[in-house]
Amino acid sequence: MKIIVDAMGGDNAPQAPVMGAIQAGKEYGVEIILVGRSEEILKVLSDNGISDLPAGVEVAYASEVVEMCDDPATAFRKKKDSSLTVGLTLLKEGAGDAFVSAGSTGALLSGATLVTKRIKGIRRAALAPVVPTGNGGAVLIDCGANAECPPEYLLQFAYMGSYYAEKVLGRPNPKVGLLNIGAEPSKGTALQTTVHPMLEAAGEAGRINFVGNVEAREAVEGAVDVIVSDGYSGNIFLKTMEGTGLFLAREIKKMFKKNLKTKLSALLVADGLKEFKKLMDSSEVGGTALLGISKPVIKAHGSSDAYAIQNAVRQAKQYISSGIIGNIEENIDLMRLDAPAASAE
Repeated sequence: MKIIVDAMGGDNAPQAPVMGAIQAGKEYGVEIILVGRSEEILKVLSDNGISDLPAGVEVAYASEVVEMCDDPATAFRKKKDSSLTVGLTLLKEGAGDAFVSAGSTGALLSGATLVTKRIKGIRRAALAPVVPTGNGGAVLIDCGANAECPPEYLLQFAYMGSYYAEKVLGRPNPKVGLLNIGAEPSKGTALQTTVHPMLEAAGEAGRINFVGNVEAREAVEGAVDVIVSDGYSGNIFLKTMEGTGLFLAREIKKMFKKNLKTKLSALLVADGLKEFKKLMDSSEVGGTALLGISKPVIKAHGSSDAYAIQNAVRQAKQYISSGIIGNIEENIDLMRLDAPAASAE
């Protein structure tokens, strides 16, 4: 298995992508292709006491870098020799099995759509992070790739999210909920009230385990395994969770630093505090799968350190092994608005 890593993408590039990918190669037994400026990649290795490329690691030269300030829609076209464009082209040509990048989300989405291509029949690719919830995590789809969505997008998101929860998270018959402001089918905007009966019909046909609308509070408590949303609402949900986690962590730290008594108490619950921090740490997940693209693409957070990149490579390996792309391709006819009725199957 060979993972292509954008060595120039992200706030901490090339240090974090290079060292994270190399560590991932050791930990998970995968081969690595580092894409970027060779001299900068080799300097990172030298600075970390590595004189030669480790076994199973190779470098693919790319002279340009897509910057965060570049126009996402055109950056990969204008910079044809960027690490992002070269990496996606290598993926398309079969030189590797997955692509990992901490670079511009918009440029990666545009590039993956136009270079690697969507799965035939999928209207839009979606970002599908696993967010921490009371049931061990849930797939949030979409979280920002598609701010405005017609009903068919959300219908396809529900199927793709369900397959991901089953194949990658190991959730048999995962519960799928539509993010909304109330449990009643009549609640929400025209988008939610239109897509609800479509998801309900898919559930009644046994294609997905749709359990109805789910409010944000219940979603966080673990009511569902898949949270279906348009990208606008999903991004607000995700950022609110991230902000709440940071706020709670900061307040807990302040509370335990208050005096000698609380500092001693902190020692007694240190293991629990570490687990809480780990639960809310996005670097533990590593990245977000770009579902709907014809080959595995993982978007790592822009501020990823080496450990986060390592976990993103691990996630890419899981994604490859899951066979989820084949599941989507095999069931694409069921994801249309005019999908055949259950009795006709």
